Amino acid sequence: MKHLQTGQFHGQTNKTIQLNGLTLTDTEYTHDKVDWHYHENAYFTFILQGNVIEGNRKEVYNCTAGSLLFHNWQEPHYNIKPNGFTRGFHIELEQQWLQGFDFGLSDLTGSINILNPDLKLLLYKIFREVKIDDGTTSLSVQSLLLQLVEQMRHDNKISAQKKPLWVNKIREVLDNKFADNLSLTDLSANLGIHPVHLSRDFPKYFHCNLGHYIRKLKIERSLSLLSQKSNSLSAITFECGFSDQSHFARCFKEINGMNPLEYRKLILS
Repeated sequence: MKHLQTGQFHGQTNKTIQLNGLTLTDTEYTHDKVDWHYHENAYFTFILQGNVIEGNRKEVYNCTAGSLLFHNWQEPHYNIKPNGFTRGFHIELEQQWLQGFDFGLSDLTGSINILNPDLKLLLYKIFREVKIDDGTTSLSVQSLLLQLVEQMRHDNKISAQKKPLWVNKIREVLDNKFADNLSLTDLSANLGIHPVHLSRDFPKYFHCNLGHYIRKLKIERSLSLLSQKSNSLSAITFECGFSDQSHFARCFKEINGMNPLEYRKLILS
């Protein structure tokens, strides 16, 4: 089985940045299939454009733009790339970086398909910082990454605890229907719990109120769609469930600090 060293990924490397124990790589997937292999460091893979299938010893992930995976070090996996252009952004966590912050990853074993929209939005912010590449990039990237890893560890602990059945059910409903005109009454009826109960307890498991969580899902989806030049702003507005383009632009800027066209120019550059 092939062992890939720091900064080494199959495909065409567009850019590699070293930041005090972090290695960030922007890579175009050029191989139709990559056989079983593993990497020297724990790392994140974030799909910026296109599609890739990734399999490990337990699961197979069909990744599209916006998918976020974490692999602990030396976790074997393989890749299959469907037809078309695919681009990934990788962040490797070298041992010296982890030790410098007295950080361990022993509780994050194997491969993890990360679904939390907050963590995906953090990855987009990290990618934006790398594209800006100024005197504060290193500080910003490390701060955002520490926030991401700590939240992921927290989520991992929470997922191991017993939760009400409605928590996983509403996550699935919202992931699939966030663009629909959802109402509190309909959601409560679907889950079989009182609207007051849902409104009160939702933040305990999702760290924000129901409306804000849905907006984050919409923006997360829009970020992946903006990576495709063929998608117009009006089409993205409609697909993500915003009432109009001005509403979309306001929500996008509130979460990302820039408007949709500025972000599209950044990610495609």
